[in-house]
Parts: sequence; structure tokens; C-alpha cells
Amino acid sequence: MSEWLGGILMIIIGLSGGIAVGSGMVAFLVVLDIIPRLTQLTRSVAYLQRYEEAVIVGSIFFTLTDFHDMKFMLPTIITCIFGVFAGCFVGMLAAALTEVVNVLPILAKRIGMESYMVWLLMAMVIGKVAGSLFEWLFY
Repeated sequence: MSEWLGGILMIIIGLSGGIAVGSGMVAFLVVLDIIPRLTQLTRSVAYLQRYEEAVIVGSIFFTLTDFHDMKFMLPTIITCIFGVFAGCFVGMLAAALTEVVNVLPILAKRIGMESYMVWLLMAMVIGKVAGSLFEWLFY
């Protein structure tokens, strides 16, 4: 009986974590208009739907490869090309995010927390660094 309850608890925790991460990704992309801003920066608004499709297909594909523990043995040149495109995408995404980050001070001012803005930003930075270090060193 306790194994059965443990399994149900693991399912609930897994689903809760997935929903939290998925909600964060959707909020990041949709609420902050990251993809439309990315298309504006690159002057490729005509391809907006293609960008959105690429994010959806990429998310589903890499989730499935992670679940099934797939490994791809690709030639070095193809890996380098993939790395260049992935780096360009991350760089453009970061550029679009810097355009949108000004939302934080406006939000802090509206809810009366502008005196805590430095602490909020430091908490986000320290959390990101700590999470990344934990991922790289222990997981």
C-alpha cells in the first residue's frame, strides 16, 4: 500500500513540476511578447508563425528525446552548425528579453515595492546561479 501511495505522490510531484515549468515558459513567451519582439528586432515579422511553430516543435521534440534518453551521434560539422544556430537564437532571445525587462521596475512601482527592487533582482540572479550550479555539479 505504501508503494502505491509513493507512486501516486511521485506522479503528483512530477505533474506539478511540469505544470510550473510549462506555465513559466508560456508566461515568458506569451505575456512578455518575446517572439513578436524577436521578429521585430530581426525584421522578420512575416515569419512570426514559423518562429512560434519552431518553438512548439522544438519543445515537444526535445522533451521526447529527454524522456526516452535518446542520443544522436552526429558528425562534428553538423553539431557545430546546430550550435551556431542555437547560439544565435539564444542571443536574439536575450536581446528581446532585455527590451522587455523594463517591465520589472514598472511592476515594482505599481505594487509599491520599488525600494526592494535591488533585492528582487539579486534574488533572481542568485537563484539562477545557484540552480545552474546545482544542475551542473550534482545532477
